[in-house]
Amino acid sequence: MELTLLYRGPLASCDYDCPYCPFAKRRDSPEQLRADRAALERFTAWAAGQTGDTLSLLFTPWGEGLVRSWYRQALVELSRLPHVRRVAIQTNLSCRTGWLAEADLDTLALWITYHPGQVDRGRFLAKIRELAALGVRHSVGIVGEPEHLDAARELRAELPAATYLWVNAADGRSYTDAEAAAWTAVDPLFGWSREPHPSGGRPCRTGESVVSVDGDGTVRRCHFVRPPLGNLYDGSYRAHLLPRPCPLPVCDCHIGYVHLESLPLYDVFAGGILERIPHGH
Repeated sequence: MELTLLYRGPLASCDYDCPYCPFAKRRDSPEQLRADRAALERFTAWAAGQTGDTLSLLFTPWGEGLVRSWYRQALVELSRLPHVRRVAIQTNLSCRTGWLAEADLDTLALWITYHPGQVDRGRFLAKIRELAALGVRHSVGIVGEPEHLDAARELRAELPAATYLWVNAADGRSYTDAEAAAWTAVDPLFGWSREPHPSGGRPCRTGESVVSVDGDGTVRRCHFVRPPLGNLYDGSYRAHLLPRPCPLPVCDCHIGYVHLESLPLYDVFAGGILERIPHGH
């Protein structure tokens, strides 16, 4: 079986405090951090044992994972497994980068978000240069808040031309044609993010070849459809991996709508679905 898994454990703490972030942030207690580490180590051990399958793995934590040693170690270990095609994580890149030299960089990739109010651009760009020197596959992105437009333009001008800079439509925000054109000048693919995509009754790869997993091992078709398909660790989910239409009227998050069969995004992002890198970059 070829299976893509989006893993989100209980970690919720973040070293950034972005006012536009839709995820509620909190300071995790030592007990909560230990629970998150145990859940991640359990998931990593499960993935290591699935030698009969081909896995692609994306970590989508509520908080920032790479400031925690267990996330860095998990990515290194998973990248070295021959049956793991890709392992990627969403991150703000506030962590150090030296640990990446231990990973198999043909397999590992980073989905990086730049937060202008949280980090100096020069410092952020220095980290990106470190990734380029190491040969780490990565995309960089920004949330399309009006106050971020100048920062996005400046970042685009300073990033290497080959680095894809994506723009996420801000949660709940509508864009005039003029506003959308300004963002499209930064990210030619912004149009896919501008408006929620009709999804109700349409075929989607989630629930068949793509699933989400939480820290307890509960498997759902995606982060946004809550009924469980079973549990990862007892194997009960496998009997429920079937083609089925989306039950929600719209899908407005890239990690969801990229899997809609009604959209051509598997071609647009061929070879870079999980790390959000378009084909040819």
